[in-house]
Amino acid sequence: MRYHTLSGNMIVALYVAIFSTGAAAATPYAKIHFPADGAKLDAMTQNRMDYEVSPGPNGDHIHLYVDSKEAAIVRKLSGSHPLESLTPGTHSLCIKVVNKAHVPIGVEHCIKVSVE
Repeated sequence: MRYHTLSGNMIVALYVAIFSTGAAAATPYAKIHFPADGAKLDAMTQNRMDYEVSPGPNGDHIHLYVDSKEAAIVRKLSGSHPLESLTPGTHSLCIKVVNKAHVPIGVEHCIKVSVE
Protein backbone atom coordinates (compact mmCIF):
# COMPACT_ATOMS: atom_id res chain seq x y z
CA MET A 1 0.00 0.00 0.00
CA ARG A 2 1.38 3.40 -0.95
CA TYR A 3 0.82 6.51 1.21
CA HIS A 4 1.21 10.11 0.06
CA THR A 5 1.94 13.01 2.37
CA LEU A 6 1.12 16.65 1.88
CA SER A 7 3.69 19.33 2.63
CA GLY A 8 2.77 22.23 4.92
CA ASN A 9 2.52 24.59 1.93
CA MET A 10 0.17 22.24 0.13
CA ILE A 11 -2.09 21.99 3.19
CA VAL A 12 -2.24 25.78 3.52
CA ALA A 13 -3.02 26.19 -0.19
CA LEU A 14 -5.75 23.56 0.02
CA TYR A 15 -7.28 25.21 3.10
CA VAL A 16 -7.30 28.64 1.41
CA ALA A 17 -8.87 27.24 -1.76
CA ILE A 18 -11.65 25.49 0.16
CA PHE A 19 -12.49 28.00 2.88
CA SER A 20 -11.72 31.46 1.51
CA THR A 21 -14.80 33.59 0.81
CA GLY A 22 -13.29 37.07 0.81
CA ALA A 23 -14.90 40.12 -0.83
CA ALA A 24 -12.47 39.86 -3.74
CA ALA A 25 -14.02 36.52 -4.68
CA ALA A 26 -17.56 37.89 -4.60
CA THR A 27 -19.21 38.81 -7.87
CA PRO A 28 -19.90 42.56 -7.85
CA TYR A 29 -23.52 43.69 -8.10
CA ALA A 30 -25.77 46.67 -7.46
CA LYS A 31 -29.46 46.36 -6.57
CA ILE A 32 -32.16 48.92 -5.82
CA HIS A 33 -34.68 47.18 -3.55
CA PHE A 34 -37.05 50.13 -3.19
CA PRO A 35 -38.71 51.75 -5.02
CA ALA A 36 -39.49 49.17 -7.66
CA ASP A 37 -38.96 49.91 -11.34
CA GLY A 38 -42.05 51.71 -12.61
CA ALA A 39 -43.25 52.69 -9.10
CA LYS A 40 -45.41 55.75 -8.52
CA LEU A 41 -44.11 58.03 -5.76
CA ASP A 42 -45.85 60.84 -3.94
CA ALA A 43 -44.26 64.26 -4.51
CA MET A 44 -45.51 65.42 -1.10
CA THR A 45 -43.66 62.78 0.95
CA GLN A 46 -39.98 62.19 1.72
CA ASN A 47 -38.99 59.40 -0.64
CA ARG A 48 -36.06 57.07 -0.16
CA MET A 49 -34.00 54.52 -2.02
CA ASP A 50 -33.19 51.17 -0.38
CA TYR A 51 -30.16 49.55 -1.96
CA GLU A 52 -27.50 46.88 -1.63
CA VAL A 53 -24.17 46.52 -3.44
CA SER A 54 -21.19 44.23 -3.48
CA PRO A 55 -18.34 46.30 -4.93
CA GLY A 56 -16.07 43.38 -5.85
CA PRO A 57 -12.30 43.78 -5.94
CA ASN A 58 -12.30 46.94 -8.10
CA GLY A 59 -15.07 48.93 -6.38
CA ASP A 60 -14.92 51.10 -3.28
CA HIS A 61 -18.24 52.92 -2.70
CA ILE A 62 -21.35 54.05 -4.59
CA HIS A 63 -22.76 57.17 -6.18
CA LEU A 64 -26.50 57.82 -6.41
CA TYR A 65 -27.87 59.54 -9.50
CA VAL A 66 -31.21 61.21 -10.18
CA ASP A 67 -31.84 61.93 -13.86
CA SER A 68 -28.14 61.34 -14.70
CA LYS A 69 -27.00 63.94 -12.13
CA GLU A 70 -24.96 62.86 -9.13
CA ALA A 71 -27.17 63.21 -6.05
CA ALA A 72 -25.03 61.59 -3.33
CA ILE A 73 -21.82 59.77 -2.50
CA VAL A 74 -22.54 56.86 -0.17
CA ARG A 75 -20.01 54.73 1.71
CA LYS A 76 -22.45 52.21 3.22
CA LEU A 77 -22.83 49.18 0.97
CA SER A 78 -26.45 48.61 1.96
CA GLY A 79 -29.15 50.68 3.53
CA SER A 80 -31.59 53.43 2.81
CA HIS A 81 -30.85 56.90 1.49
CA PRO A 82 -33.35 59.79 1.35
CA LEU A 83 -34.10 61.29 -2.02
CA GLU A 84 -34.30 65.05 -2.20
CA SER A 85 -37.61 66.49 -3.35
CA LEU A 86 -38.57 64.93 -6.64
CA THR A 87 -40.67 67.06 -8.94
CA PRO A 88 -43.73 65.55 -10.61
CA GLY A 89 -42.91 63.55 -13.71
CA THR A 90 -40.77 60.60 -14.71
CA HIS A 91 -37.32 60.23 -13.14
CA SER A 92 -34.39 57.87 -13.56
CA LEU A 93 -32.74 56.64 -10.33
CA CYS A 94 -29.36 54.88 -10.47
CA ILE A 95 -26.71 53.52 -8.15
CA LYS A 96 -23.23 53.00 -9.55
CA VAL A 97 -20.27 51.30 -7.92
CA VAL A 98 -17.15 53.46 -8.25
CA ASN A 99 -13.49 53.03 -7.38
CA LYS A 100 -11.47 55.17 -4.95
CA ALA A 101 -10.97 57.75 -7.72
CA HIS A 102 -14.81 58.03 -8.06
CA VAL A 103 -14.75 56.42 -11.52
CA PRO A 104 -17.66 54.04 -12.26
CA ILE A 105 -16.48 50.46 -12.75
CA GLY A 106 -19.51 49.34 -14.79
CA VAL A 107 -21.56 47.83 -11.95
CA GLU A 108 -24.88 49.67 -11.69
CA HIS A 109 -28.64 49.39 -11.40
CA CYS A 110 -31.10 51.96 -12.74
CA ILE A 111 -34.87 52.24 -12.52
CA LYS A 112 -37.56 54.65 -13.67
CA VAL A 113 -40.18 56.05 -11.30
CA SER A 114 -43.14 58.34 -11.75
CA VAL A 115 -43.72 61.11 -9.23
CA GLU A 116 -47.25 62.48 -8.85
